[in-house]
Amino acid sequence: ALASRRGWVFPGLDQRLAAAPALVSAPPPARPYAAAAKTAKKGSQKTKQEETKKKQVAKRRPLMSKPVDDVYLTWCYERPSYDVEEAVGMLKKFQELDFTYPKQYIYINVFLDMALQKKKKLDPFASTVLLPYRFTDETNKVLVFTENEQEAEIARQNGAAVVGGVELIKWILEDEIQVDFYVAVPAIMPKLIPLRSKLRRKYPSTKKNSLGHDIPKMLQLFREGLEYMVEDERVIKTRIARV
Repeated sequence: ALASRRGWVFPGLDQRLAAAPALVSAPPPARPYAAAAKTAKKGSQKTKQEETKKKQVAKRRPLMSKPVDDVYLTWCYERPSYDVEEAVGMLKKFQELDFTYPKQYIYINVFLDMALQKKKKLDPFASTVLLPYRFTDETNKVLVFTENEQEAEIARQNGAAVVGGVELIKWILEDEIQVDFYVAVPAIMPKLIPLRSKLRRKYPSTKKNSLGHDIPKMLQLFREGLEYMVEDERVIKTRIARV
């Protein structure tokens, strides 16, 4: 049949093909059970997953309390914890052994519990605190907004770097005046609205204790205080002392 279609002539080919055994097997029959087998396979995978969940997860070996020598794997032992007095004593001892600068800063990391029920994310914020013992002689530059001459004189006497009223707005917007903090008395606040977008978090407000009538108290807080910021939603990293 192939020779006749192609126009080939092979004498006696038909007899030889008929006598030769079949070399090509017939195509396999259709698999009516294929879909059922696939379903069974899925079912077996689901069964295996259920069995894996039922198996108890191997618990990690409990950490040992204290290493027996000075060479050990840190993840096999509990992380040591010290009281504040002991930790500061160790820092002083390390400073003597390492011959490092004796007035280097001591830093603290505070981890806050910021778990909220309704709001998943808490915006980072900054604040200023007046420590009981100052560890640096540096003071911040503070600008006081007031149009009262008596209040302005009190501000100058208590160490204000810049004192003035609405005439300072132009210089601040043009970056001619730059200070660390800004405080104000309530009477001048309606005139300071043009500075809201410029000062942002440094804009005077009662929430940040930078707006009020007690000018000496505000100046002491922002001239001598320590500013800290919450990073990564719940971490405060700041310096608190010198060795």
